Amino acid sequence: MKKIIVMILLTLGLLQAQEYKVVFDCSSSDAHFIKSRMWLVGKTIDMIEKRGDKVDVALTLHGGCVPMVSEDYDMLVKEDDVADIKQAQAYLVELSKRDNVKIIACAMSLVSNTIEKTDVLPFVTITPNSFIETIAYQNSGYAIMTFK
Repeated sequence: MKKIIVMILLTLGLLQAQEYKVVFDCSSSDAHFIKSRMWLVGKTIDMIEKRGDKVDVALTLHGGCVPMVSEDYDMLVKEDDVADIKQAQAYLVELSKRDNVKIIACAMSLVSNTIEKTDVLPFVTITPNSFIETIAYQNSGYAIMTFK
Protein backbone atom coordinates (compact mmCIF):
# COMPACT_ATOMS: atom_id res chain seq x y z
CA MET A 1 0.00 0.00 0.00
CA LYS A 2 2.87 2.39 0.85
CA LYS A 3 4.44 1.74 -2.54
CA ILE A 4 1.21 2.63 -4.29
CA ILE A 5 0.91 5.89 -2.38
CA VAL A 6 4.52 6.77 -3.17
CA MET A 7 3.95 5.97 -6.86
CA ILE A 8 0.84 8.17 -6.92
CA LEU A 9 2.69 11.05 -5.26
CA LEU A 10 5.59 10.75 -7.69
CA THR A 11 3.21 10.66 -10.64
CA LEU A 12 1.37 13.73 -9.38
CA GLY A 13 4.68 15.51 -8.92
CA LEU A 14 5.67 14.76 -12.49
CA LEU A 15 2.31 15.89 -13.78
CA GLN A 16 2.72 19.19 -11.97
CA ALA A 17 6.20 19.84 -13.36
CA GLN A 18 6.31 23.09 -15.27
CA GLU A 19 8.15 23.96 -18.41
CA TYR A 20 9.90 27.30 -18.41
CA LYS A 21 10.76 29.00 -21.68
CA VAL A 22 12.85 32.14 -21.42
CA VAL A 23 14.94 34.39 -23.61
CA PHE A 24 17.61 36.33 -21.75
CA ASP A 25 18.40 39.40 -23.85
CA CYS A 26 21.71 41.14 -23.14
CA SER A 27 22.62 44.52 -24.60
CA SER A 28 24.58 45.98 -21.67
CA SER A 29 28.08 47.32 -22.11
CA ASP A 30 28.80 47.17 -18.35
CA ALA A 31 31.34 44.33 -18.10
CA HIS A 32 30.80 43.72 -14.39
CA PHE A 33 27.02 43.58 -14.86
CA ILE A 34 27.36 41.22 -17.85
CA LYS A 35 29.55 38.91 -15.77
CA SER A 36 27.02 38.84 -12.94
CA ARG A 37 24.13 38.15 -15.33
CA MET A 38 25.88 35.24 -17.05
CA TRP A 39 26.43 33.71 -13.61
CA LEU A 40 22.79 34.38 -12.71
CA VAL A 41 21.48 32.69 -15.87
CA GLY A 42 23.30 29.50 -14.91
CA LYS A 43 22.08 29.65 -11.31
CA THR A 44 18.50 30.30 -12.45
CA ILE A 45 18.58 27.24 -14.71
CA ASP A 46 19.98 25.16 -11.84
CA MET A 47 17.23 26.32 -9.49
CA ILE A 48 14.46 25.56 -11.98
CA GLU A 49 15.84 22.10 -12.69
CA LYS A 50 16.33 21.39 -8.98
CA ARG A 51 12.58 21.90 -8.56
CA GLY A 52 12.02 19.13 -11.08
CA ASP A 53 10.89 21.51 -13.81
CA LYS A 54 12.15 21.82 -17.36
CA VAL A 55 13.68 24.95 -18.81
CA ASP A 56 14.47 25.98 -22.37
CA VAL A 57 16.75 29.02 -22.66
CA ALA A 58 17.78 31.32 -25.46
CA LEU A 59 20.43 33.93 -24.77
CA THR A 60 20.42 36.77 -27.30
CA LEU A 61 23.47 39.03 -27.29
CA HIS A 62 23.76 42.39 -29.00
CA GLY A 63 25.13 45.87 -28.49
CA GLY A 64 27.86 46.12 -25.88
CA CYS A 65 27.27 42.54 -24.77
CA VAL A 66 28.80 40.88 -27.85
CA PRO A 67 32.55 41.33 -27.19
CA MET A 68 32.45 38.31 -24.88
CA VAL A 69 31.64 36.04 -27.86
CA SER A 70 34.93 36.95 -29.52
CA GLU A 71 37.99 34.80 -29.10
CA ASP A 72 39.98 38.06 -29.11
CA TYR A 73 37.86 40.20 -26.74
CA ASP A 74 40.82 41.82 -24.96
CA MET A 75 41.34 44.12 -27.95
CA LEU A 76 37.67 45.15 -27.91
CA VAL A 77 37.08 46.21 -24.31
CA LYS A 78 38.70 48.68 -21.94
CA GLU A 79 41.66 47.30 -20.03
CA ASP A 80 39.74 47.62 -16.75
CA ASP A 81 36.96 45.39 -18.15
CA VAL A 82 39.11 42.51 -19.44
CA ALA A 83 38.93 40.44 -16.24
CA ASP A 84 35.12 40.76 -16.04
CA ILE A 85 34.66 39.87 -19.72
CA LYS A 86 37.02 36.91 -19.30
CA GLN A 87 34.85 35.61 -16.43
CA ALA A 88 31.63 36.38 -18.33
CA GLN A 89 32.96 34.38 -21.26
CA ALA A 90 33.85 31.50 -18.94
CA TYR A 91 30.25 31.48 -17.67
CA LEU A 92 29.05 31.63 -21.29
CA VAL A 93 31.19 28.62 -22.18
CA GLU A 94 29.65 26.68 -19.29
CA LEU A 95 26.15 27.67 -20.42
CA SER A 96 26.96 26.48 -23.95
CA LYS A 97 27.56 22.95 -22.63
CA ARG A 98 23.91 22.63 -21.58
CA ASP A 99 21.56 20.99 -24.06
CA ASN A 100 18.76 23.39 -23.16
CA VAL A 101 20.63 26.65 -23.88
CA LYS A 102 21.00 28.39 -27.25
CA ILE A 103 23.41 31.32 -27.54
CA ILE A 104 22.72 33.80 -30.32
CA ALA A 105 24.75 36.87 -31.31
CA CYS A 106 23.57 39.70 -33.54
CA ALA A 107 25.56 40.09 -36.78
CA MET A 108 24.93 43.85 -36.84
CA SER A 109 26.39 44.15 -33.34
CA LEU A 110 29.40 42.08 -34.36
CA VAL A 111 30.03 44.54 -37.18
CA SER A 112 29.58 47.59 -34.94
CA ASN A 113 32.03 46.06 -32.44
CA THR A 114 34.48 45.16 -35.25
CA ILE A 115 34.24 41.44 -34.53
CA GLU A 116 34.83 39.14 -37.48
CA LYS A 117 32.50 36.15 -37.73
CA THR A 118 35.58 33.91 -37.83
CA ASP A 119 36.54 35.19 -34.36
CA VAL A 120 33.21 34.21 -32.77
CA LEU A 121 33.24 31.26 -30.38
CA PRO A 122 32.15 28.09 -32.22
CA PHE A 123 29.03 27.42 -30.12
CA VAL A 124 27.50 30.83 -30.84
CA THR A 125 24.83 31.09 -33.53
CA ILE A 126 25.00 34.32 -35.51
CA THR A 127 21.71 35.86 -36.58
CA PRO A 128 21.34 38.81 -38.95
CA ASN A 129 19.24 40.72 -36.38
CA SER A 130 18.81 39.63 -32.76
CA PHE A 131 15.64 41.72 -32.41
CA ILE A 132 13.94 39.43 -34.92
CA GLU A 133 15.12 36.36 -32.98
CA THR A 134 13.92 37.82 -29.69
CA ILE A 135 10.51 38.68 -31.15
CA ALA A 136 10.20 35.16 -32.58
CA TYR A 137 10.98 33.64 -29.19
CA GLN A 138 8.42 35.88 -27.51
CA ASN A 139 5.82 34.95 -30.13
CA SER A 140 6.55 31.29 -29.31
CA GLY A 141 5.70 31.83 -25.65
CA TYR A 142 9.13 32.60 -24.20
CA ALA A 143 9.29 35.07 -21.33
CA ILE A 144 11.82 37.83 -21.84
CA MET A 145 14.40 38.92 -19.30
CA THR A 146 16.49 41.90 -20.38
CA PHE A 147 19.98 42.86 -19.26
CA LYS A 148 20.52 46.52 -20.15
